[in-house]
Amino acid sequence: MKALIAALMLSVATPVWAGEPCCATGDLGLVIERATGSVLVIDRSDRAAIGRIEGLGDLSHASLTYSPDERFAYVFGRDGGLTKIDMLTRTVAKRIVQGGNSIGGAISDDGRLIAVSNYEPGGVKVFDAETLDQIADIPAGAKTIGLVDVPGRRFAWATWETGEAFMADFSGPEMKLTKLGDVGANPFDAVLTEDASTYLIGLFGEKGVTAIDLWDDQPEPVRFLEDYGKTEDDLPVYKMPHLQGWAFTEGQYVLPAVGQYELLWVDSDTLQEVARTPTHGQPVFIIAQPASPYVWVNFATPLNDTVQVIDSRTHEVVKTLTPGAAVLHMEFAPRGAEVWISARDDNTVAIYDTRSFERVGEIAADSPSGIFFTARAHRTGL
Repeated sequence: MKALIAALMLSVATPVWAGEPCCATGDLGLVIERATGSVLVIDRSDRAAIGRIEGLGDLSHASLTYSPDERFAYVFGRDGGLTKIDMLTRTVAKRIVQGGNSIGGAISDDGRLIAVSNYEPGGVKVFDAETLDQIADIPAGAKTIGLVDVPGRRFAWATWETGEAFMADFSGPEMKLTKLGDVGANPFDAVLTEDASTYLIGLFGEKGVTAIDLWDDQPEPVRFLEDYGKTEDDLPVYKMPHLQGWAFTEGQYVLPAVGQYELLWVDSDTLQEVARTPTHGQPVFIIAQPASPYVWVNFATPLNDTVQVIDSRTHEVVKTLTPGAAVLHMEFAPRGAEVWISARDDNTVAIYDTRSFERVGEIAADSPSGIFFTARAHRTGL
């Protein structure tokens, strides 16, 4: 029956169920269709596409987050668009254009605030999650990157041109803005560890990574990995790594070596490098498979038809897969049983069983990129 409904929904521009609640949201998700300004609604349990929502603008570098109840998705478009999607009715609840070039966003831990990170005009804007009314405009004089939600109605981010990190606290009657410190030249992305203790910032303008302990009463930047790659010639970087795909496993941070074909393994307590893993290409996303010792890695063009699986205990590649042309993103089922992989140039989302590595399904999509299951609603830092 679901297959029939899916076929009907994909055959029309307006979802069949528009205006009427359809189902529970726990096994749903969205796939960004970057070339057409649309998102594909997917049912993870049925491995099926069940709808398409159009009119979302430029999604060439889009990401999204979910409300705590999984009812709404907030899509951050490259054109500065912020779109609120109702997952039950499969419709756009509201859409605004809040900037000229945005690069992602986050939702506060209580689900009431949406923050958007902007390249143009720079800075961060914060909106009421229900109405999308703007409640704060925080100029930066620079491109903002690595925006994450931090427990306590807080957001953290870094700035490309000025090499700084900041935190905005919305827990009181007035916003409190704090500079966390100078972090290094040209931070290109950042990530919050799963326990929300450490904010990690990758640097492009110089070697190294910066860590900030957010549990400290007076957080200060600490540099590490300052020597990696200094004895080798850097290769051209065709696609910047996406650090919100960094994996944390076996007491280690697993980081991309910018300009190299390798992963760096760092002890999370000492911040010392413990191993390196040669890889197929320049890593883009490094994502830990839930409830397992494995991380999955995809790569920058022109070697972007491949995904490798690496054991965090041995730091060895255990499997190499070729899901399709231009692999852009991977998303795991919440308990790790499957991984969904977007192959943009094949117009396909491929589904793999993570134990057998067998391809168990696929879904047609128009130039798919990011894949986002509603389970993300319950994770900090996304």
